[in-house]
Amino acid sequence: MSTMPDASSYRLPDDVKALHYDLTIKTDLQGLKFQGYAIIHLLVSKETSTIAFNSSKCDIKGILLHLDDKIDILDWNMDQAMERVTVTLPSLLRVDDEPQLHVWYCGELTNATMGYFYSSYKDNDVEKHYTVTQFQPIAARQAFPCWDEPLLKAKFSLNMVSRSDTVNVSNMPMVSEGPVDLAGNEQLEKLFHKEDTKEWKITSFQTTPMMSTYIIAFGNGPFAYLESSYVSPLSGMRRPLRVYATPDIISQGKFVLETDARILCEFEKAFDIEYPLPKLDILAAANFRGAMENWGLIVTQSQHTLYDDTSANFDAKKEVAEIQCHELAHMWFGNITTMAWWDNLWLNEGFATFMGRTVILNRVFPEWNCYSAFYIKYTEEALELDAIPSSHPVQVPIVDPKEIFQIFDALSYGKAASVLYMLSSYIGEKKFLKGVSIYLKNHLYENSVAEDLWVGIKEATGINVSEIMQNWISKTGFPVLTITEEADGIRIRQDRFFSNGDVKEEDNQTIWQIPLNILTVGEDGCVHIDNETILKTREMVYKLDVKAFWKINAGATGFYRTHYTQDQLQRLEQEASRLESSALSVTDKLSLISDVLAISSAGMGQTSHALSLIEAMRNETNYLVWLSISNQLGQIRQVWWDQDQVYDDLQAFKRALFEPLVRKLGYEYPDGEDPDTIQLRTLAITQAADAESEEVTTKLMEWFKEYTSSNTEVIPPNLLKTTFRTAVRHGDSSEWETVKRIYLNNLNPAVQAAALAAVCAITDPQLQMMTIQFAMEEAKPTSTVQIFGYLGNNDAVGRNLVVYFKCRFEEIVDRFRGTLDIYYFITFVANLLNTEEDAQALEDFFVGKDTSDFNLSLTQALDGIRSRAAWLERSEEDVRSWLEKWRQTHQE
Repeated sequence: MSTMPDASSYRLPDDVKALHYDLTIKTDLQGLKFQGYAIIHLLVSKETSTIAFNSSKCDIKGILLHLDDKIDILDWNMDQAMERVTVTLPSLLRVDDEPQLHVWYCGELTNATMGYFYSSYKDNDVEKHYTVTQFQPIAARQAFPCWDEPLLKAKFSLNMVSRSDTVNVSNMPMVSEGPVDLAGNEQLEKLFHKEDTKEWKITSFQTTPMMSTYIIAFGNGPFAYLESSYVSPLSGMRRPLRVYATPDIISQGKFVLETDARILCEFEKAFDIEYPLPKLDILAAANFRGAMENWGLIVTQSQHTLYDDTSANFDAKKEVAEIQCHELAHMWFGNITTMAWWDNLWLNEGFATFMGRTVILNRVFPEWNCYSAFYIKYTEEALELDAIPSSHPVQVPIVDPKEIFQIFDALSYGKAASVLYMLSSYIGEKKFLKGVSIYLKNHLYENSVAEDLWVGIKEATGINVSEIMQNWISKTGFPVLTITEEADGIRIRQDRFFSNGDVKEEDNQTIWQIPLNILTVGEDGCVHIDNETILKTREMVYKLDVKAFWKINAGATGFYRTHYTQDQLQRLEQEASRLESSALSVTDKLSLISDVLAISSAGMGQTSHALSLIEAMRNETNYLVWLSISNQLGQIRQVWWDQDQVYDDLQAFKRALFEPLVRKLGYEYPDGEDPDTIQLRTLAITQAADAESEEVTTKLMEWFKEYTSSNTEVIPPNLLKTTFRTAVRHGDSSEWETVKRIYLNNLNPAVQAAALAAVCAITDPQLQMMTIQFAMEEAKPTSTVQIFGYLGNNDAVGRNLVVYFKCRFEEIVDRFRGTLDIYYFITFVANLLNTEEDAQALEDFFVGKDTSDFNLSLTQALDGIRSRAAWLERSEEDVRSWLEKWRQTHQE
């Protein structure tokens, strides 16, 4: 009887340890190939006659073992499935032997966005290439032979061989650069054979500190750079900062340099630990997925790195700052102190998300209301994913390293960050950061597990936070608190929350320790928040004056839903609709709107209650509240998009909400305007256009006509994407072709991003097919994924996307297997599916197919479809009736 392999089957043997890698990488941009020579200094910890290391997609040409004065030519066996090379030794290695393993090899440069790959740009209509790396989680092995596990840290010395007219970058500063000299250099002789070296140079970099393989980075190409510096507030040391990009767009790098200097200072003060490397570079790459926190060389997608206020919108500026905050958090939390194995991925990503997107971002840009924005962007998304049956714990066991890709999701990022925020709010941010500093200092240049963090925080606070956090980290799901009123207080009960409303007893066994953060208003009108009480049992009674105003989860710092009685919900609605002197903060309003819709969609209330709450808040002036309203309406649209009358009424409801805002705020963006107003105007115009507002559509179509005639400055940067989308949506093939040309030919990343989104706003089925063809045959791989995402939100495409996906399935899997992208396709395709028949048809399609690389994503997508189907079945009449009554009293 066969058994499934356990985690140890996939881990490398521990009989030898890599101490130091001497790497020489030769990059041929003309031939799109690379060669490498690795000298790996080993320490033997157990007697062994074999050496095993990771390698993938590299053609190994030879392996030697140097020990003392002896050199052995070795045979090896390649296990492709395990991505492992096993070398057979001619004699036994003894404990404390220090052999050197020499490996030379070659590989192809592709545009696959994983490992060592190329990206492209146009210089005077000539396509040019450059290379970057993306090694997280297990792709360093695609660029050099290594012990590719986070626990197996080593030092790295890198030499890069390239053509003389290109630039090389890596984690550490350059120490030398000059012509290639083959004399007496074994590595270079292997890489060049008899090839002429005149066109080539070699760049050598300083040796790194101890670090994991997944944060090694290097790149080669015709890069230009801007340079700045920052001064450490702890030591007074000045460190250089550079941003690298292709020459055509490097001028847009000033904002990221200015921002990173401020961010680094704040992180040093927060952790009381100086940034440890002698420099920091940021490399902007067009064909790159998101961003990567390589130590000393952060690589990010161009549109997430570069910002020009004359052509990019305010959201792009925020995105650059948020991403840099996140990636710079990793310089400490992940790079200095690293998870021992991928089951603690959340330690890296959750912490970087919480610190980067709230604490530090708020210190650098306090006017951005970062904590409230965090709730919308991260907590809500995590609550949605964690409410389906196929969710997973934050700390999830990883057996096969290939499973890692599937947990780079809203739970490892958003839920982990949210429960850390909950803990920080409970013990106080100052004490929380003190505990984190203790933790980091105790594990500098080492690996750690979750318990090490709790030990550090306990030392700073005296509180056993491990006991509080255990179930939040190790158990799937989260609670909903049902609150009922009694004579002298409220009864609070916790149960696990499911979005499909199907709570089985066996799935409702977890008891979380829940900080309640109970808000009350006294007779004097003052707000008091009890942030000490924790619900540790299934239910409890909390004493308070039920006639006074109260709310659970003040500030929405807790990771849970709240379910109130209808009477209490009406009191909350009245308080939320007050524009002045409301007891509810912005974040309280956000969580109220979100909770009411989530509770109703799960069958614990009526969806019409959510619609009534939204209507009651129609006079709100805060941008984030309106963003939450638009998000909740989007969720309703996602379920009712193919119910014609309901959809038309919902669109009319949206017009009634957003058109008054457009008329109030206008279309112009005055200099010096506050961020909230800028974003609210953009949101209002975008939502009104999406709802088919005639007055807004007419204005945007006029702008587009003038823009394409000659005046490219007529459209405010904040409205470029909305204008392009509106033109394509209401135009024909001419507008589509025009916007497609803008995407292909415009050099500005912000304009390209706007055009890419707009290309997908088509309604005509023929243009839909042309867009899919464009995505698969012309667009960059990262853009292909984005296109499917945009199409998955286009009502006019609807179920057609499933058809297109099925037709191209094999091609998609071949191109994107082994990358993070493969998991997004499933989510995007399922986004607008809303019936059990949809779920069954998608499930049937995958029968007999190998889904091992994305089975979790597929299961989650199917759960999402079935949750939407259950919601539609339960609430179809309720929503139809409410909107019909609204229509009858609000005829346009």
